[in-house]
Amino acid sequence: MKSRIILVLISSVILVAWQSRETSLFNGKNLDGWEIYGTEKWYVEDGLLVCESGPDAQYGYLATDKFYKDFELTLEFKQEADGNSGVFFRSTIEGTKITGWQVEVAPPGHDTGGIYESYGRGWLIKPDKKADKALKMGDWNTMRIKVTGSTVTTWLNGKQMVTLEDEKIGAGVGSIALQIHDGGGIKVKWRNIMVKEL
Repeated sequence: MKSRIILVLISSVILVAWQSRETSLFNGKNLDGWEIYGTEKWYVEDGLLVCESGPDAQYGYLATDKFYKDFELTLEFKQEADGNSGVFFRSTIEGTKITGWQVEVAPPGHDTGGIYESYGRGWLIKPDKKADKALKMGDWNTMRIKVTGSTVTTWLNGKQMVTLEDEKIGAGVGSIALQIHDGGGIKVKWRNIMVKEL
């Protein structure tokens, strides 16, 4: 009995230690720890991070000022208007040209949770069309992205969307970045952006 209690206590300590490694990337007050690329709008409103098309209606990015290699990222997003956006990983940006990989955030029927390589090979993997039912347009969605070595796995509202193994991704380094697509009319809200380095 004592050994079982000790085992439970040890497991609890390990779990707490593991959870404590998770850190917030967004403080709910300002954009500290992030850098804006492009002329599109990034601002904080009611404790939420908001991206919105600006007058230029071009691509825009909000990137962490720190690089992340192996990590697990969880965040929530709510699409308003068009909602075409994305979450980049191991990415670098010059102006508004990004090098890296995007986990798609898009309106229904447009492959949210899939992985796209900008200015490169294009779509690397798309989710099964049936998986798109996991997306709740106009409501809060939870996305989880796990990047370890050359393997990337994505989940949307608890449903696994894709798993991809890719040598080029394995060699990549860079920031985590949120995207606003070009074309105008886009607005997406974000909250609870948490990262756990692995």
